[in-house]
Amino acid sequence: MVETSLGSARHLPVTPAETPPPWRPALLVGIPVAGAAVALVRVWDAGGVQTWRTVMVAIVVQGVPFLVLRTVVSAAIGAFVPERVFTRVLPRNPALAVPVAGVAGAVLPGCECASVPVAGSLMRRGVAPEAALAFLLSAPAVNPVVLVATAIAFPGKPEMVLARLLASLLTAVVMGWLWVAFGRPEWLRLPKGPAGHGGGARNPLEEFRRGLQHDFLHAGGFLVVGAAAAATFNVLVPPSVLRIFADEPWLGVPALACLAVVLAVCSEADAFVAASLTGFSPTARLAFMMVGPMVDLKLIALQSGAFGRAFAVRFSSATFAVAVLASIVIGGTLL
Repeated sequence: MVETSLGSARHLPVTPAETPPPWRPALLVGIPVAGAAVALVRVWDAGGVQTWRTVMVAIVVQGVPFLVLRTVVSAAIGAFVPERVFTRVLPRNPALAVPVAGVAGAVLPGCECASVPVAGSLMRRGVAPEAALAFLLSAPAVNPVVLVATAIAFPGKPEMVLARLLASLLTAVVMGWLWVAFGRPEWLRLPKGPAGHGGGARNPLEEFRRGLQHDFLHAGGFLVVGAAAAATFNVLVPPSVLRIFADEPWLGVPALACLAVVLAVCSEADAFVAASLTGFSPTARLAFMMVGPMVDLKLIALQSGAFGRAFAVRFSSATFAVAVLASIVIGGTLL
């Protein structure tokens, strides 16, 4: 209703709101689905399924022996080696304890999921948080099993093994020192539950069995999923797309770093996945192996549950940035 110049009022017709045709939502969903179906049909006709199966099986077969070896060693150490050993060898000075804890991670192979509760247990037993966090990052990334797997995945390229070792240690130590300089106690919530895979098992042999079963099944599942994702990536992504990243190293490094976060491949198998991504530069593949054991979806979830969401968001974001920068510096120097 509007008022005219003579003071009278008249009603204006109201035009009803235009409703979208019922077929528009169907198009929004149907067009992407149809495109994906056409792409899959083309891949099927081109023999891509056989290629996908070959790539996936190759990655799994190469990674399983190292998966078994690592889970056996990890379960044995978790069952028979007291965690208080670390509190005795670490210096009291937090700045000095960080590099020692980083190096200690190289002699204690453990899966990514194991490093989170072990780090929480070390904090509860008096280890400085910065040292425990350095251990959390280095343990799944620089232990001998991972380095041997990297050497097998990249035959004749010892510089890749050395680059991974140095870049991983650098990232772990820098993150520990960053916590010394900027970390706040209110950001970190210490877990209250017991650490380790063994739960309440008191028999070391039973604890070893449970730890071995948990680690192998958990890591093996991520190995298969990661191998399938890598095979799918190799089959569905055309070489022209890969060439975009191959020709632009500054795009390839963050692209593979983000891919590592999503795929969440275990560190004893990620080298074989990285080796299969032949369209990327060595530095980009180093970034993939660097970021995966330190920042991925499952680790972010584990850290949120153990130390709080505020800690996980800050720590994972900073670790991602430091790991990418370390891979660029070390990879640009050695590779």
